[in-house]
Amino acid sequence: MTRTKLLLAALAALLFAPLAAFAQDLPDLAGRKVVVVTENAYPPLQFVDPKTGKQIGWEYDAMDEIARRLNFQAEYQNTSWDAMIQAVSDHQYDIGMTGITINDERKAKVDFSEPYMRNEQFMLVRGDENRFTDAKSFAAFKDGLVGAQAGTSPFYTAVYSVLDGNEQNPRIKLFETFGASVQALKVGDVDVVLTDSTAGKGYVDASDGKLKLIGGPLGTEDFGFIFPKGSDLVAPVNAAIAAMKVDGAIEALNRKWFLDYKMGE
Repeated sequence: MTRTKLLLAALAALLFAPLAAFAQDLPDLAGRKVVVVTENAYPPLQFVDPKTGKQIGWEYDAMDEIARRLNFQAEYQNTSWDAMIQAVSDHQYDIGMTGITINDERKAKVDFSEPYMRNEQFMLVRGDENRFTDAKSFAAFKDGLVGAQAGTSPFYTAVYSVLDGNEQNPRIKLFETFGASVQALKVGDVDVVLTDSTAGKGYVDASDGKLKLIGGPLGTEDFGFIFPKGSDLVAPVNAAIAAMKVDGAIEALNRKWFLDYKMGE
């Protein structure tokens, strides 16, 4: 072997040794079953493929990869958003995932993983909307209605960053799922839905020009998986997330679901 090849081999060993060590340090959960609950209403994080009827999305791919690295069997179940956090808190499920924003109020009920994604909230409107262009002009448009799910980050952003701080404001129309609020937007029952850039891009890309995002970001939020308080899964999942950030797996999922995947194609 030439001196150059030896040097390159040594450099490669130095570069990749930390990654290998990181992977080897991940705990082995010995094939245990882990029940993971989601809503299937938040594309492209998790949703039902309209063509195949299969449950797919960024979070499914990420959780499957975490399960592979930690050697556990993920069993997926579904529930509504308004029941999810309490159900996980009550140990009905081992992990919850549906683009859940990490905040102190929720930390009082459940444990969170480290953030796996950071997002910003935007205003999702119909493609031909021209009566307002941002949060300020929407607030001044007194007839404008916001569609939201109670207890979600978009709901609180609508209340406190767009409107007047009144959680009972009649300009806010509540829906059971995020998808239902978007459908109401499409048919004209509401005029705006607040969404993080992740879900918003998914709906815009699938709308054939019928939807668009307007205005600047209304705030940032970190997403995490949730666990019952004191769960022994938190540390292993955090280790897997950290490894996936280091070795590029998270970035590969971002490219797949936010750049390459087109809903409905």
